[in-house]
Amino acid sequence: MAHIYVAMTALLLGGLAGLVQVMVRSGQFQLPFGIGYYQVLTVHGILLGLILTTFFIFGFQISAVSRTAGTLSDKQRFWGWTGFSVMTAGTIMAAVMVLLNEASVLYTFYAPLMAHWIFYLGLAFVVVGSWIGAFAQIARYAQWKRENGKQPGPLLSFMVVVNNLMWVICSIGVAVAVLFQFLPWSLGLVERIDVLMSRTLFWYFGHPLVYFWLLPAYMVWYTIIPKIIGGKIFSDSLARLSFLLFLLFSIPVGFHHQLTEPGIDAFWKFLQVVLTFMVVIPSLMTAFAMFATFESVGRAKGATGLFSFFKKLPWDDVRFVVPFIGMVAFIPAGAGGIINASHQMNQVIHNTIWVTGHFHLTVATTVVLTFFGAMYWLIPHLTGRKLTPKLNRLGIIQGIVWTVGMSIMSGAMHIVGLMGAPRRSNFSTYGGSEQAAEWVPYQLAQAVGGTILFIGIVLIIYIFLQLAFFAPKGVQEYPVAEVSEGAQQTPMFLENWKMWITICVALILLAYTIPFIDMMQNGPPGSVGYKLW
Repeated sequence: MAHIYVAMTALLLGGLAGLVQVMVRSGQFQLPFGIGYYQVLTVHGILLGLILTTFFIFGFQISAVSRTAGTLSDKQRFWGWTGFSVMTAGTIMAAVMVLLNEASVLYTFYAPLMAHWIFYLGLAFVVVGSWIGAFAQIARYAQWKRENGKQPGPLLSFMVVVNNLMWVICSIGVAVAVLFQFLPWSLGLVERIDVLMSRTLFWYFGHPLVYFWLLPAYMVWYTIIPKIIGGKIFSDSLARLSFLLFLLFSIPVGFHHQLTEPGIDAFWKFLQVVLTFMVVIPSLMTAFAMFATFESVGRAKGATGLFSFFKKLPWDDVRFVVPFIGMVAFIPAGAGGIINASHQMNQVIHNTIWVTGHFHLTVATTVVLTFFGAMYWLIPHLTGRKLTPKLNRLGIIQGIVWTVGMSIMSGAMHIVGLMGAPRRSNFSTYGGSEQAAEWVPYQLAQAVGGTILFIGIVLIIYIFLQLAFFAPKGVQEYPVAEVSEGAQQTPMFLENWKMWITICVALILLAYTIPFIDMMQNGPPGSVGYKLW
């Protein structure tokens, strides 16, 4: 719950920053008190993209491991609290620097923009704290394996371990960049920073970060939703294999964010684009497994027509409806991701607000709505309360409000991005340019959608407070589904961690070793720091 309190605080503050941001972009609002647009944009990106997600995921994963692999030992709990404390301290350090207008560098903190060194140290604390928390969760799973011999570990805990492994491996990149490049540079110990190297290390981390957000949503889809709708997990081994494929193919793909970056040979970009498309396979496996589960439940309840099983699903249960909206949103979101990673099509949308619309579909719709859906059973389960029919109805309304707001805002971003509107930009007429004038109606639509979204944030904060403090006392089930009787037995090679981690490391070395050597040998002299705000 401590993790989730921080996450919901980040949602409120980051959402407010997002509302202000779309208002400014519309040209109808100016920031007061000397507050900078990029200051607000940095707050929005860091609080929602990093803090909300990481803290909610860790809170959920701790509960998942405790529920399925057993209560954490005192030592594991100590390390969990230590990780939380270090992450929270880092969050405060970074946030204070942004609020003091010493770090308006956005959540990607691209060099050669230079923030205050305390901002970078805060980011390092967040990463190191997350490692400590991750190892506490992995330790609980390892203890279960020691106590239960040679049998597959609990599926939900297995998924937590995979997500934590991916997070630890990928966040090494951003930790190296911060500790060995940004901190010495911002402290004045070195004059210049290698911009290409720093961006490469960031995107080594930045794309797996998307799957670190997404896999907990998949955990809910695979193991929780079947129980809520009265069914069983379609296939334990399919679920495990899909998570392992995400571990393998989500990390060595960062170059597809750098397709227009000079200094990286085209062959290595091509290789990482190919590896990017490999991630489509576990995504389609997940879609197949989920709709197989839906159909099995519908058929068991008497559905006979081709698609009549949909009518048998619990459309009045917010715990199912809101994550289902997230699943549907992932169809256009995934299609947009294929466009982003395709070299020729990327040239059209690179650095336009199309990309912003894309990750508002993936993270802010698919992932966030699934997290909201999980809150309706997770929060009352942890606080000893009940989800009331009134809160259930209000939750469905909140999901609809969020969907309408996001459809308007993200849709406008996608359309105007194809018209060339840049991302990360403040409102500007670009000297009376006719092309820029064409963007303004879409920027107004973004403000309308963003306002509706903020109403959705107010609603979910109200629901959260009710579930945490005011709902009637009671027992709320932690709904973990059983595996279907007809599913094949899970093969033990899926838990051969040495083999999977070795393959993962080999793919990373294949994709990055020679490009890194080339950057070190032939890189430009680097850049001094700039503060343009």
